[in-house]
Amino acid sequence: MTRTRKLLLAGAIGIAGLAALGAIAIGAAYVVIAPTLPSIEALRDIRLQVPMRVYSHDGRLLAEFGEMRRVPVRFSQTPDLMIKAVLAAEDDRFFHHPGVDYQGILRAVGNLILTGEKSQGGSTITMQMARNFFLSSEKTYLRKVSEIFLALRIESELSKEEILELYLNKIYLGNRAYGVGSAAQIYYGTELSNLTLDQMAMIAGLPKAPSRSNPIADPERALIRRNYVLRRMYELGFITASAREQAAAQPDSARLHGLAIDIEGNYLAEMARAMVVERFGEQTAYTGGLNVYTTLNPRLQQSAVESLRETLLEYERRHGYRGPERRVNRADIQDEAQMQELLARYPTIGGLSAALVTAVGEREAEVMFADGSRGQIPWDGMSWARSYIDGERRGPPPTAATTILAPGNIIRVSRTPQGLRLAQLPEAEAALISIRPNDGAITALVGGFDFQRSHFNRVTQAQRQPGSSFKPFIY
Repeated sequence: MTRTRKLLLAGAIGIAGLAALGAIAIGAAYVVIAPTLPSIEALRDIRLQVPMRVYSHDGRLLAEFGEMRRVPVRFSQTPDLMIKAVLAAEDDRFFHHPGVDYQGILRAVGNLILTGEKSQGGSTITMQMARNFFLSSEKTYLRKVSEIFLALRIESELSKEEILELYLNKIYLGNRAYGVGSAAQIYYGTELSNLTLDQMAMIAGLPKAPSRSNPIADPERALIRRNYVLRRMYELGFITASAREQAAAQPDSARLHGLAIDIEGNYLAEMARAMVVERFGEQTAYTGGLNVYTTLNPRLQQSAVESLRETLLEYERRHGYRGPERRVNRADIQDEAQMQELLARYPTIGGLSAALVTAVGEREAEVMFADGSRGQIPWDGMSWARSYIDGERRGPPPTAATTILAPGNIIRVSRTPQGLRLAQLPEAEAALISIRPNDGAITALVGGFDFQRSHFNRVTQAQRQPGSSFKPFIY
């Protein structure tokens, strides 16, 4: 036997031996790890945490309570380009591997041998889902092996479409958005089906670093990631060159969007929340996706809110003006951006916007709002502002705007059909309830000038079960 043949034979025996040892090691690892993996029943019973939503009697949204913002979408309802964008960004071989991409794992092992550094390479969508649902994100060898075994088990029990649907609804995408449906609403204020290609690519690029590199926290890095996803979609044949170029040329329009509340009814929504928690418990209430329908009439509710607020504001006008909320030295404000940043600390309350007085004439005042817009308060909108002395006394009628306001004042302004009007947050409070006489159903309920500054929410929170650590969000 020649020396070359001997070497080849020895090499073949060595490789076979290593393969056998590898198989034994994998078998032993499975024997140890398999009992710790979740059961098949747990895999089939994966439930998404969907918040509770409270509606009026005709289905208009009043409020949403829950720890996570989530808008579940079915696989069949997900736009094809959204799916392709996610595959291009995370796992383009998803429909071809058995849950584990062995090529990716070999690349990660090679990187470990060459650099001595552990990497996240080779993590498929199924492996990510296994980690997100059942395992920690800690980079240890044991966790990685468990992730591989669990991914294989998931693939044996669920279809590719079921796995991808769970992933698209479960994945965290920054700013408390869980799932692509929620991300579409939070970043772009629209339904998933209405997203453009560039917006889909932006969302698809978020799972890699959702907190650090989303378009709100770091627009520049997010844009780079978006364009990478578009390039991968083109290389994989998912989109044409012209589609890629047009999408990459689009400036990103992402900004934080709140939940689209249809009617202002937070006081009644809070009552409904407390009742549901008492009846079903916090876990079901805040994560079970319950839809609660109240007897609230939107038309009557809107009238009640407007009437109560206008009555309180009129009461304030009759008792005099207590002055601006804050006086700022204009010399301390360097530019318009600093003015906007200052005003952003004063949220709109009861329809009253915060504004900074920038100039005052004899019969008018110029103001700027937090969004940078400007306006003018005419004399008719401020002539009511006799100085407040006490509950029974007011000062003389003002003779000029300069006796009421000065540049640097931070004030409250109401917007009326007649124009801007000087206002102030009421010190008095009021409540209104409308009940249907034949059955006692509540058709309108307002507990104060503005729910967010009311003690109602804090009182009901204090009444919750002792020891509870959950703090529900209301949007």
